[in-house]
Amino acid sequence: MASAEDDLIARYFRPLATDAGALGLIDDAAVLAASGEDVVITTDAIVEGVHFLPNDPPDTLARKALRVNLSDLAAKGARPAGFVLTLALRDINERWLEPFAKALAEDAAAFGCPLLGGDTVSTPGPLMISVTIFGKLPAGTMVRRSGAQPGDVIAVTGTIGDAALGLASLRGKRLLDDAEACEALVARYRTPCPRNALAEAIRTHASAAMDISDGLAGDLAKLCAASKVSATVEASAIPLSDPARRILSSGTAGMEILIAGGDDYEVLCTIPENRWTSFCEAASRAGVDVAAIGRMQKGASAPVFLDASGMPMPLKRLSYSHF
Repeated sequence: MASAEDDLIARYFRPLATDAGALGLIDDAAVLAASGEDVVITTDAIVEGVHFLPNDPPDTLARKALRVNLSDLAAKGARPAGFVLTLALRDINERWLEPFAKALAEDAAAFGCPLLGGDTVSTPGPLMISVTIFGKLPAGTMVRRSGAQPGDVIAVTGTIGDAALGLASLRGKRLLDDAEACEALVARYRTPCPRNALAEAIRTHASAAMDISDGLAGDLAKLCAASKVSATVEASAIPLSDPARRILSSGTAGMEILIAGGDDYEVLCTIPENRWTSFCEAASRAGVDVAAIGRMQKGASAPVFLDASGMPMPLKRLSYSHF
């Protein structure tokens, strides 16, 4: 006789297991064929009350759980191969599970990343969604955090700070008298846009890369530490959305929340000067906006963010902290 967990898996998640190696989710393991390539593995969990709000819609949670992991693959230059999912649920709520599974299936198909397996468990605590994702790339070509060199261009994709502003809006902070603009910021928080279309360009051009999850300032500091170099960033060069610029101009939020708030899930990468033009051309073909925001420098000091007058900006915090 099938258990409640078996029924849940069969109804909501077996349809997502489209890869032959998933074995229809009827085994305890899956098979991922590497075909002589390197397999890149990364994992991220999102926890209710920490990474999302209790009333966030289930479809956005499904997309966020998968996309934050896809973002890691993009920064490594890898293409998605599949993922495993762990769900810690307080109960089996079909009104929650149906839109969650539907959105997860849509994203799995859109990004070419099928479900390979996982686990469902009961929890008396907060809802938790954990994804472990697998990617593939040519052997020895994964882009690490540790390859940046002095003189490299520091680049970011998309716009920075929208998600942090979206979260502030959800928590009741009045940022703009423009409901549509605030909703756009909330959407950036709830549903990030991983830059997987740029993965090949990152792999073939970048000396170092990582995704921006905890905030640009803190994540750049991590990349610098791994590469044993420093960095200088022109704050005025950091790409901002129109709502973010309006909020910054109004003074209702400062630059610190934009560069230290986290949840951007854009790519931070360093590009050697002689590859910059080619990288920009590849990004244009991929339909991803990129911006140069500074340069890597010799030394072991913390990255410096310069204001419009060229003076270092004092930052009370560099990134979001989980603890």
